[in-house]
Amino acid sequence: MKMDVLLGLQWGDEGKGKVVDYLAPAYEMVARFQGGPNAGHTLEFDGIKHVLHQIPSGIFRNNIHNIIGNGVVLDPVVLKKEIEALKKFNIDFRKNLAISKKATIILPTHKLLDAAYEKSKGEKKIGSTLKGIGPTYQDKIGRVALRVGDMLAPDFKERYLDISDRHRSILDYYQYKLNDLPALEGEFFDAVEFFKSLNLVETEFEVNAAIRAGRKVLAEGAQGSLLDIDFGSYPFVTSSSTMTAGACTGLGVPPSVIGEVFGIFKAYCTRVGSGPFPTELFNEEGEQMRRDGNEFGSTTGRARRCGWLDLPALKYSIMINGVTQLFMMKADVLNNFEQIRVCTGYELPDGSVTDHYLTGSSDEVIKPVYKTLKGWNCSLDEVAHYKDFPDELINYVEFLENELNVPINMVSVGPDRKKTILK
Repeated sequence: MKMDVLLGLQWGDEGKGKVVDYLAPAYEMVARFQGGPNAGHTLEFDGIKHVLHQIPSGIFRNNIHNIIGNGVVLDPVVLKKEIEALKKFNIDFRKNLAISKKATIILPTHKLLDAAYEKSKGEKKIGSTLKGIGPTYQDKIGRVALRVGDMLAPDFKERYLDISDRHRSILDYYQYKLNDLPALEGEFFDAVEFFKSLNLVETEFEVNAAIRAGRKVLAEGAQGSLLDIDFGSYPFVTSSSTMTAGACTGLGVPPSVIGEVFGIFKAYCTRVGSGPFPTELFNEEGEQMRRDGNEFGSTTGRARRCGWLDLPALKYSIMINGVTQLFMMKADVLNNFEQIRVCTGYELPDGSVTDHYLTGSSDEVIKPVYKTLKGWNCSLDEVAHYKDFPDELINYVEFLENELNVPINMVSVGPDRKKTILK
């Protein structure tokens, strides 16, 4: 049995949570392998909207075991609040959720460092969510971070004070005030005590045992491939590996067990925060996408930048991830466009055109080359089957498949579970 991987192919916010929730009945285990509370996976069913930040999106299915892997950076306070908010669903978190002892902990001072670093960059700021993600990964790589398993040590408080003193000296350098720290620490240590009641284990053994036993496992990514620390639009990226390879290091499984790789993308593009975005729209079309798509961050509430679909970027993500199936999300957001444009390449300053994604290029250096397609310009509310799509939407899907050489097997036309059309 192989482990399937589901991940975003753009700059995040592609709709991964909905797809995991939809696919979940076919799996017995769903595992998060990277990222932290900067991720917001939105699920909607029975008329209710749910946003998960650290808990895997299979948590609403009673027969699914959910794993938070070692590659995740965990905020104990956020996880405690998430669990408390889900109590009304009668979920047995001791039974249905396992947390890796090797997952790194976000400390209160990590959040202050995040804010101090971002403020110091001025106009060159990255667009951090200020959740402490970057500083936590820095400490992980620097081999000084605390991990979930450390919470069980009798000298955990001393270990915390040792690293927080180190952080305080950095914050002093940036002249960053610590007024909020006492309240943050109070919440943090309450959450640490709560954590001790959860199922804290060596999750790599659980995941590998499930695969060997023939159980179906789905690895759930956070953020998007174009935010990958190595292959994204550096330095405007996240701090983890958001690719298929990250599922191996973030869960402790070998590459040989990877099966299907499901790539999620929107029918257009969005981005939160700073960084290059070649197809970004600054006109009424961009505003319409933002308005119709409710493009505001599920974690931060920030307005997302919107633009047309970028095929060089999508091809790049497909290549580095080994995508085997594509799922297109939010097709309904383009319902009211008479014409739809797709970027097929970039024109360079010397007049040549390339279809290679240029990760480090600013928007001023490259000019998108567009192909214009006819829009369907109608509602998709009553559509229940792929064959009932308007011809223009089917043409759009087929055009993308021909360009990308990967089948698009699912099209989402609304946030609810029922608005998911299989091809």
